[in-house]
Amino acid sequence: MTAERDAGLGPDGLWSIGRLAEKAGVTVKTVRFYSDRGLLPEAARSGGGHRRYGPDALDRLRLIRSLRALDLPVPDVGRVIDGQDALEDIVEGQLRDVGSRLTALRWREAALRLLHDCAPEERAERLCLVGALGTPPSTAALARFWRRWLPARMPARVVAAVVERAVPQPPDDPSPAQVLAFARLHAFVSGPCPAPGHPEHGRDQPEVHLPGKGYRPGVLYEALPEAFGLAAAQLGAGRAPHGGEALDCFVAAHAAALNARDGAAFRRGLHRMLAAEPRLDRYWRLTAEVTRPRSGPPEPTPGAADDWLRAALATAVQRGPSRTGPASTPT
Repeated sequence: MTAERDAGLGPDGLWSIGRLAEKAGVTVKTVRFYSDRGLLPEAARSGGGHRRYGPDALDRLRLIRSLRALDLPVPDVGRVIDGQDALEDIVEGQLRDVGSRLTALRWREAALRLLHDCAPEERAERLCLVGALGTPPSTAALARFWRRWLPARMPARVVAAVVERAVPQPPDDPSPAQVLAFARLHAFVSGPCPAPGHPEHGRDQPEVHLPGKGYRPGVLYEALPEAFGLAAAQLGAGRAPHGGEALDCFVAAHAAALNARDGAAFRRGLHRMLAAEPRLDRYWRLTAEVTRPRSGPPEPTPGAADDWLRAALATAVQRGPSRTGPASTPT
């Protein structure tokens, strides 16, 4: 027992509530509050019914105050003191909570700057867009959009993988431009969905027949990431669309999904089919803005990789049969 804890102890070796409060630098009301919640048990009651505390109460009370200074809720403080939860686990949880609140504040600040710095005639529209978001915003609407857009009869694991790749995660510290891009992206996916096989904005879609039968969209969407990865490397290197491994992988994914064989005729038909599909160009442009790093080159989106591959296919088809088969290379 320290000399400090010895000082002020009564004949029974216990603290009075007033003396304990004085030594800890708190009010009697504070001591009573923690006692009533079981964090600071009484050792006894005096003959007059006053609370009495043991010599270790001062250290326990100081520990409680230190934990509360970190904004730990009272129940968490109790679990730490009683050894039910490790302090490290509680602190990690608090760090996650603080991080979430800081992210929300950064989104709020960026949104306010977006509204403050824009032209007066733009303010009403931007306010409407930003007002539809939370802080930080949720990606739930984007995930729902992709689940509507994707073909039916897809395995759940493939759908989950596509959604994970296609839905951009909001940055923790966004710029005003990223807030605006995400708000526009949210508005885009919240409108009518031009699902595959349906015209977009009333555009007529020609019917295209490819060799093969029994279209398996799950096979296609499971294989496309490899082709997109190869195309992204070409994009990152600044290379123009051309034949080669990336295009061959892209065509092979479509051929496998259609139970067809790659070849010049198949590639011509695939080019016509892809040209007739609804497009999500605006979605991918906005996604690129949302995910744009503050420094360094941006990472190509799946949409950018898909555009590169379609352009490579178009180039190969235009060059004629000798250049449309597998493993063609740039000249």
